[in-house]
Amino acid sequence: MTDAPATVKLSPAYRLAMAVSTPMIRWWGRLEVTGLDALPPSGPLLLIGNHDSNWDPVAIGWAGTSRRQIKALAKSSLWKFKPLGWVLNGMGQVPVDRGAGDVKALDRAIEELAGGSCIGVFPEGTISRGQALRARSGAGRLALSVPGIQVACVRVTGTVDLVRFPKRPRIRVDFFAPAGGPPQPGETAAAFTLRVMEEIRAEAPHAIPGRKKTAEKYRRALEDA
Repeated sequence: MTDAPATVKLSPAYRLAMAVSTPMIRWWGRLEVTGLDALPPSGPLLLIGNHDSNWDPVAIGWAGTSRRQIKALAKSSLWKFKPLGWVLNGMGQVPVDRGAGDVKALDRAIEELAGGSCIGVFPEGTISRGQALRARSGAGRLALSVPGIQVACVRVTGTVDLVRFPKRPRIRVDFFAPAGGPPQPGETAAAFTLRVMEEIRAEAPHAIPGRKKTAEKYRRALEDA
């Protein structure tokens, strides 16, 4: 089970998912967590992070369990596998149709935030595969949409090594407040998102995930680009 104290309200599906991931994330991944004070235990919270591995949402979720449940925006295709969809629904995750400017997903995220939830977003939209991706403005739009919202950043590294057995990974999850604070007067959603992502990426360089064959494919694609 996770180390979340009984006072932290986590749904049964969320607790189950974190418990199942414990051997991979905490034990094999040698998880290190810093900056938990940046996660207020209650109230609307937008959590913005980098994305280099499909394991990032799990590592971030596990790292934050002692503070609160993180409801992430996730690609809608994950719901096609019904058992996984059931778990994701139970965890409070929000499906997003990527590339479609999903207004419905943003409206749902705003509703959750207004109700005091923590919503996690990856402005780069998908795993980076080692290349710089455009930070989409949806995170900034969420930050500007809810009165009294708090904003935190999360920087995750080491998850790309999880599948590179026998190499043992060392996962690090750092939570922190953006140096420039929440959106400033006159700052656009796009400018805010870009500012925050530059700060996150300053110490979390884009990384290539996967085992040797997959990683080599991504490297060749970067060289040919």
